[in-house]
Amino acid sequence: MSRLTYPIESDRLLLRPIAESDVSAIQTYHSLEEVAKYQFWGPRTEEAVRGEMKKWTTHSQIEGEGELALAVVMKQSGELIGDVFFKVTDAAARQGTVGYTFNPAFQGKGYATEAAKVMLQQGFEVFNLHRIFARCDARNIPSWRLMERLGMRREAHFREHALFKGGWDEEFYYAILQREWRQLMAN
Repeated sequence: MSRLTYPIESDRLLLRPIAESDVSAIQTYHSLEEVAKYQFWGPRTEEAVRGEMKKWTTHSQIEGEGELALAVVMKQSGELIGDVFFKVTDAAARQGTVGYTFNPAFQGKGYATEAAKVMLQQGFEVFNLHRIFARCDARNIPSWRLMERLGMRREAHFREHALFKGGWDEEFYYAILQREWRQLMAN
């Protein structure tokens, strides 16, 4: 079994399992309409965040198929600035997905890109995945631009494929293969 070692470090960030003590910091940005706009959930109350805690704090490792959520913390200050999601969707086919949600106060500084890059690295190097994908609402320009910065390629544009928050949504799917990731990292 492949195991993640915590905290996972990047230049400026630490990624670690979400803890009960993170409720307030996560609720600070999960409660914002601008953060929830493209999520499957609406702005979250503290009670709603506490409701998600059991799921978030139960898994810090993935065995076969599974998912985990990690807190993204500033290395120097220890401040929680976002969270990332990682899931092995098909262990036999070595497929996974990644997602991210960040406090807008810290957006535009490369933190989400840095954290998502760490998760791609873990997916390819620790879990030996063949392909990792991500998806976002087509209107969420910062999200799909982040995927492109990571070297992911747009594989699909689903038009009006589902009702989302009272209207038809459009979704982009991006992906990168392990060999493409390795080539990017070698350059």
